[in-house]
Amino acid sequence: MRTTPTLPQQLYLLCYTVEKDKFTLTDLQGRGQLLRAGALTELALAGSLSADGGKVARAGAEPQDDPFLTEVWRELPEKPKGWLSYVHNKAHRAEKPVREQLAAAGTITVRHEKGLRRLGVDRATVNDPQQVLALQERVRHAALGDLDPAALPADELTMAVLAAEVEVKSLFTGKERRAHKPAFKALAARYDGMVPGLRKALRDSYLASTVVGGGWGA
Repeated sequence: MRTTPTLPQQLYLLCYTVEKDKFTLTDLQGRGQLLRAGALTELALAGSLSADGGKVARAGAEPQDDPFLTEVWRELPEKPKGWLSYVHNKAHRAEKPVREQLAAAGTITVRHEKGLRRLGVDRATVNDPQQVLALQERVRHAALGDLDPAALPADELTMAVLAAEVEVKSLFTGKERRAHKPAFKALAARYDGMVPGLRKALRDSYLASTVVGGGWGA
């Protein structure tokens, strides 16, 4: 088993609002899709899936170092298909395994509160807020620091792009996304060259969830 955080784990931590000491419900609508997109990106970068023609198919050997990545990989088709169902259909099941991994590592503490359980969520708090602030600042700098997208590490680029697509408010304000629209567009273009088709599927899934008042977790 790996000891370094996966992309889904880091994306989950990016959603933490440090000043409020919680993961806010306003970010719940896109969080499951965000975590699955992070897993799919990590699999793509590792050569465990192909994204030729903007479609996804399983490739390579089954990943062995993380159970959530393995679970996502096993769901992928052997023949290329569209991304959307692999981002969207099981998004409501994505948060729990990632949260449990972080809790087992001592990164977060999860409390089961009766009122929140009716909404399908638990109360999770980060044990080292400074760690989250440092991660958020690193990703914010990647997006807002007027840097060359081609020079950015793949994980920083990915987190900035995916978080912007589902409008993670703990990371970027709407005003920042509008003011830095050319920078986000350049980052997105670079990401699309790495994993063609996934970003659009994530955005489509997020918009579908907001239209119907979605936002769920298990």
